[in-house]
Amino acid sequence: MAAVSLQFFPSRTIAWYMARVFVTRVFAVLAGLVVILMALDLLGESGAILAQPGNGEAELWLYVSLRVPQLIERFLPFSALLGSLIALSTLNANSEVISMKAAGASAHQILAPLILSSLVIAGLLFVFNERVTAPAYATLSAWEAVEYGPIPDSSSSTNVWVRDGDDLINAASASGRRDGTVLRDVTIYDRRDGTLHTIVHGDIARRDGEAWRLENATRFEVDGVEREELGTITVAEGVTPDQFTLSNVEARALNFPQLQEAIADLQAAGRPTVGLEAGLWHKISGPLSTILMPLLGAIAGFGLARSGQLFIRAIIGMALGFTYFVADNFALAMGNIGAYPPMLAAWAPFFLFLLIGEAVLIRTEE
Repeated sequence: MAAVSLQFFPSRTIAWYMARVFVTRVFAVLAGLVVILMALDLLGESGAILAQPGNGEAELWLYVSLRVPQLIERFLPFSALLGSLIALSTLNANSEVISMKAAGASAHQILAPLILSSLVIAGLLFVFNERVTAPAYATLSAWEAVEYGPIPDSSSSTNVWVRDGDDLINAASASGRRDGTVLRDVTIYDRRDGTLHTIVHGDIARRDGEAWRLENATRFEVDGVEREELGTITVAEGVTPDQFTLSNVEARALNFPQLQEAIADLQAAGRPTVGLEAGLWHKISGPLSTILMPLLGAIAGFGLARSGQLFIRAIIGMALGFTYFVADNFALAMGNIGAYPPMLAAWAPFFLFLLIGEAVLIRTEE
């Protein structure tokens, strides 16, 4: 009885060659996309950055350093798709795929070096997102919130609004956690029956039992047009610290452990976390989508390179990849609004297109 072959790669030489061709194409496409998109983005934002007094060339480069990691996070899987299509189309057009198949290599063995390279790229992308992209996103969001003025502390929330019955409370910044939360530049809008009656403003507010101790407070009477110095007063009884510190939790601005901690705090406060849980799992499924790209683009690498046929197969591979990105964004959006369970929102497109890519590959082989 013939022995069953368990060899995953056609040969070490071919595996290194395929991996090198794939990786160089992926990062060449990524570099081109990042340079072009960064230039266009900078053209659109440079006016707003330079409009802030004191900003100059250094701030433009700071914006570039904060924006480039986000572009890499978003377009590396897309670059893996284009890199797969370019590499496999070139190998097919040069009859290299036919030569490998004539030597006894299967379609899965030919794709194995690309998939293994994609797995390494996915791991690097995950680490890059955790260490670089998430802090850069948090800093850039805080900088944009102050219209490119002095960058606030990235560990604090900025321009936070909280509703307390009919009243509205605004804090320019909120830092710390739980009872150690400190609010700065606090304004309380006292409303009755939808009408504004008084405005109370203070420099700093700290937790004091079930309320907040507001320092250097002043009150402005809207009806009487009068201003009164109040000193230190107690306000906002029943308003909890998490309403300020967790009011604007953004999944992309936190790394995996930080987002897990924020979700736990929100759950302890009895607030919904479905959207954040979907974002948490997407931090893993997003980078792993690079593994799908060689499989979805494989249709361009197999079959005869007849006139027009190779181009059509490349278009089909690109369409499959674009459809995945659309489905992934749609599922994540549904997860953010609670329409899909978090695990389904994060992982359903990945496994669906894994099966589609495998089915297309097997059909192409037949």
